[in-house]
Amino acid sequence: MAKRVAIVGAGVSGLASIKCCLEEGLEPTCFERSDDLGGLWRFTEHVEEGRASLYKSVVSNSCKEMSCYSDFPFPEDYPNYVPNSQFLEYLKMYANRFSLLKCIRFKTKVCKVTKCPDFTVTGQWEVVTQHEGKQESAIFDAVMVCTGFLTNPHLPLDSFPGINTFKGQYFHSRQYKHPDIFKDKRVLVIGMGNSGTDIAVETSRLAKKVFLSTTGGAWVMSRVFDSGYPWDMVFMTRFQNMFRNALPTPIVTWLMARKMNSWFNHANYGLVPEDRIQLREPVLNDELPGCIITGKVLIKPSIKEVKENSVVFNNTPKEEPIDIIVFATGYTFAFPFLDETVVKVENGQASLYKYIFPVHLPKPTLAVIGLIKPLGSMIPTGETQARWAVRVLKGINKLPPQSAMTEEVNARKENKPSGFGLCYCKALQSDYITYIDELLTNINAKPNLFSLLLTDPRLALTIFFGPCTPYQFRLTGPGKWKGARNAILTQWDRTFKVTKTRIVQESPTPFASLLKLLSLLALLMAIFLIFL
Repeated sequence: MAKRVAIVGAGVSGLASIKCCLEEGLEPTCFERSDDLGGLWRFTEHVEEGRASLYKSVVSNSCKEMSCYSDFPFPEDYPNYVPNSQFLEYLKMYANRFSLLKCIRFKTKVCKVTKCPDFTVTGQWEVVTQHEGKQESAIFDAVMVCTGFLTNPHLPLDSFPGINTFKGQYFHSRQYKHPDIFKDKRVLVIGMGNSGTDIAVETSRLAKKVFLSTTGGAWVMSRVFDSGYPWDMVFMTRFQNMFRNALPTPIVTWLMARKMNSWFNHANYGLVPEDRIQLREPVLNDELPGCIITGKVLIKPSIKEVKENSVVFNNTPKEEPIDIIVFATGYTFAFPFLDETVVKVENGQASLYKYIFPVHLPKPTLAVIGLIKPLGSMIPTGETQARWAVRVLKGINKLPPQSAMTEEVNARKENKPSGFGLCYCKALQSDYITYIDELLTNINAKPNLFSLLLTDPRLALTIFFGPCTPYQFRLTGPGKWKGARNAILTQWDRTFKVTKTRIVQESPTPFASLLKLLSLLALLMAIFLIFL
């Protein structure tokens, strides 16, 4: 049984891992190379080696009710989408509430993690660290790697002919902090993910001209969804997830396109994805359509050639003068402190069972937490991974035979479409609710809707038809939280508290009453069809 656990990184997943270890009676030691916790969410004016970097204006893409730790809601007065400074404060509150700081060694870099000579018997690891220039070594019963995948910028300069002749400035989006450097400049942003779109929109307020180049297009969503609700509280429900996964992929794709185009027609804005079957991560940006329609941002195709002071786009012979190029071309990931025989990264993925455990180790004493891109929040995903992983490290839960794990990993790598539900374009992408439920089932913590329908029908209906908030993951099983039920039933109260800052008297109409009655009848019919 593992007792001493080394945790690499004190970001959102590292903090959750520390807490899970403490809850299971283990002795975690977390090594953090910087001087503070927070990982991605800690803004610094300068890029730090080996740590994720963010720009000053970053706001969460998942709302506070959907992106909190499952037993620690955000403060009620926090906005629904949280600026990075407040997000960091929340993480510090979490660390203080559960006494996690005592387990963290700051300014300590993990240099090497290797198997002990008797690993096949003990499963132990030798961890070499460096603090203030001095190296030391220690033996641990288990290791949890929580370094994320946003530290190694992907800069494919070979794909841009002529870039070496460019006389202007170019850099990866990882280097971006403030828009001031773009004042009165002609700027080209390459890559239409969330960072590229954010930078293009923010830059357009100061720059002379802004181009946003995209090869495949993307669906663009607003954080403000139907009737002004947070997008993920509407989209991420158990009912909707079950409904989507029951439909053939072409129908789901058509419904998705119809929904995305209900805000604005993506084809008219040059944004519609070329591949509409395989879902790439939607872009969350509230301002891009407005910037395009007012001419502040111009959408362009991929780059054909870069010249000294200009670029030529594919299918457009005209040269466009450019002063600065920002490569928002994503990241690669690696584990420099691990030998490839432990975890090998190939084609942007690793052979990890359930995205966590290397399948070939004779002893399952190393876990990778947070190496996944769910269509949902990373905090509850990483936390649920840690809850299960710690119980495996402790020996309470067992992994399947190696052959079964290898088969599942290989199937995921092939990424063959099932023909139903959403089809994801990358191996690290995952169906959020389905994946979380798999992990919860492993630790007997998945809520039983049929049982709840008999004993607590209000809660059961809220769980099924309402947003799949993380509190659901603490209703039962190990780590059960007594405040989970109340948190679920009051989640909309906290959502509206920060938006209803002016009281408005609403007068009911006969039509509204009739609509409520019809909605109730439809709800009862849905319950009858689904549960009976």
